[in-house]
Amino acid sequence: MRAAVLEEHGEPLDIQDVDAPDPDPTGAVVEMEACGICRSDWHGWQGDWDWLGIQPQQGQILGHEPAGTVVAVGDEVEHLSEGQQVTVPFNLGDGTCKQCRTGHGNTCENIRPLGFVESVPGAFAEQLHVPAADHNTVPLPDGVSSVDMAGLGCRFMTSFHALAHRADVSGGDWVAIHGCGGVGLSAVHIASALGGNVIAVDLQDEKLEKAKELGASATVNASDVEDTPGEVKAIADGGAAVSMDALGIETTCRNSVLSLGTRGQHIQVGLSTQDEQGMVSLPTDAMVMGEIEFIGSLGMAPTNYDEIFRMVADGTLDPSAVVSETVPLDDVSEKLAAMNDFETMGIPVIDSF
Repeated sequence: MRAAVLEEHGEPLDIQDVDAPDPDPTGAVVEMEACGICRSDWHGWQGDWDWLGIQPQQGQILGHEPAGTVVAVGDEVEHLSEGQQVTVPFNLGDGTCKQCRTGHGNTCENIRPLGFVESVPGAFAEQLHVPAADHNTVPLPDGVSSVDMAGLGCRFMTSFHALAHRADVSGGDWVAIHGCGGVGLSAVHIASALGGNVIAVDLQDEKLEKAKELGASATVNASDVEDTPGEVKAIADGGAAVSMDALGIETTCRNSVLSLGTRGQHIQVGLSTQDEQGMVSLPTDAMVMGEIEFIGSLGMAPTNYDEIFRMVADGTLDPSAVVSETVPLDDVSEKLAAMNDFETMGIPVIDSF
């Protein structure tokens, strides 16, 4: 089968023929129909996250926002059959640990991030093997587009979990989203759907215009103001109730915290780059004085995907609105390279392998 293989960090992925997978007893093989190209893939391609123990090595197949059709299942798989259309979460759980058994598979005690470690080759390929398939596959509603479902991949699901489960967004709350890439634009759309008044923050007017289309009530171009948190506070009448760092750099993290009002909630979604390596200085005295919460949020448990499917079905959410373009597998390196200077907008999706 064809696959885009990492040969050297920062260099174009090599499109090559590799062996197609066979299912292990509890696994399944999924024929790819679509896969998002995510900034997390960019991090892996750059060689980030060695401090987390998940730096992809030579020979790794990246890709973790898949949608496709099951073509083979292992002998011990009970709830999945050939021909089903499925999506797969970014963070693969074992399905048996306490976290998985209590509905928190996104923080599995034996978590394996799809496409980032050797044991789970990713979805930039014609076929994908999914371990613990009964736990790690989510059957899709009838009649949905695989491209739209790839758009519901890690960025949309991550934003939904952060805002609907980890934060406390109520109708009328001011919600600031710092960074309007795929995660950030998804978060703008979701926060608006949940009833929030959204302030989108970015450096590019084009992305801020897209944020308005997705429901932002106000925007701040951080390159045009001296005090980004102060600008957000002025709009939000003293500070946001919830603020998200959707990028993962020190500036956006700190600006997000400083944008909050008293007893506000900061949601950290973006993971850091080589510049920070997971360590960011924070205004801890201001956090104490304002009783600010700092909340981490990782992916989303597959057991909760139905919440999004219901909101899509009734028209409250539209993941296709965040999909910016479709491309063939051969163009994946070009799209990754464009992320060096934040030149992609929304979610590009591979629809031809």
